[in-house]
Amino acid sequence: MSDKNAYIEKAKAKLDEWNAEIEKMKAKVDAAEADAKIEAQKQLDEARKQRDEAEAKLKEMREASDDAWEDMKAGFDKAWDSISGAFESAMSRFR
Repeated sequence: MSDKNAYIEKAKAKLDEWNAEIEKMKAKVDAAEADAKIEAQKQLDEARKQRDEAEAKLKEMREASDDAWEDMKAGFDKAWDSISGAFESAMSRFR
C-alpha cells in the first residue's frame, strides 16, 4: 500500500470515528434541557465544522496525483493535526 493510500485510509478511519462521536453528541443534545441544549448545539455545530474541514482535506488528498501528494503531505499533516485538535476540543467540552 502506498503512503498516499495509507494516509487516506487512516484519515477515513478517523472521520468514521468522529462521525460516531457526533452521533453520540447529537443524542445528548436531543435529550438536553433548553439552556443546556443551546450550548450543546453550539458544540455539536463546531464538531461538525471540524469534521467537514477534515473531509475536505481528505478529498484534496484523494484527488492529488502521486507527485503532488509528496509535496502536500507535510501541509496535510499540519492541517490534520490542527483540525484534529479543534475537533477533540469541541468534543471534550461536551462530555
